[in-house]
Formats: sequence, structure tokens, C-alpha cells
Amino acid sequence: METPEQQTEVKKEGRRLFNYKWIVKNVPFFLFLSVLAVVYIYNGHYATKTIRNVNKLTKEVKDLESEYKTLKSDVLFQSKQSEMAKAVQSLGLKELTAPPMVLKDSIAP
Repeated sequence: METPEQQTEVKKEGRRLFNYKWIVKNVPFFLFLSVLAVVYIYNGHYATKTIRNVNKLTKEVKDLESEYKTLKSDVLFQSKQSEMAKAVQSLGLKELTAPPMVLKDSIAP
């Protein structure tokens, strides 16, 4: 067990460790630690923001992909021969029932 003299000596030593000069001497280190803490907090916020942005863009890509597939199926359906015939019927055009005529040049040898 420590004697009272040793206890007071330990207290004085502790006071010397945290005196004004020591604090002033270590201010740059404290500032460095503060900057590290700010960078750490910023990095966390930036990562969260990036994750939200990625999730938002992923959802948008899925929506656009489904819209593309829908439009593609509509175009393929409308480009079928039967659908084209229905579309041009209002213009007075009809499908050919006879095969096309072949024209021959009488001048060619």
C-alpha cells in the first residue's frame, strides 16, 4: 500500500502531465484528431448518399427496362402482316390477291 507521501507525489506527477504547457504543446495533435473525426463523419454521410443514389438509379433502370419491353412487343405486334393490312385499310389499300406481274424488257438481247 502506498504511503500518503507517495500518493501526493503521484498526484503532483499527474498534474504535471496535464498542465498548460503540455496542452499547448499537443494542440496540433488535437486538431489532427478533430480533422480525422470530421473526415470520418463526412465519409459516412457520403457513403449513405451514394448508396441511396445507386438504389434510386437501379429502380429507374428497372422501370425503363419494363417500358422498353412493352414498347418492343407493341411494335412487333403492329408490324405483323395482318395488323399492317388493318392499318392501311382506312387509306383504301388492299392486299394483293394475284401474284405480281413480271415486266420484261423487249429491247434487251
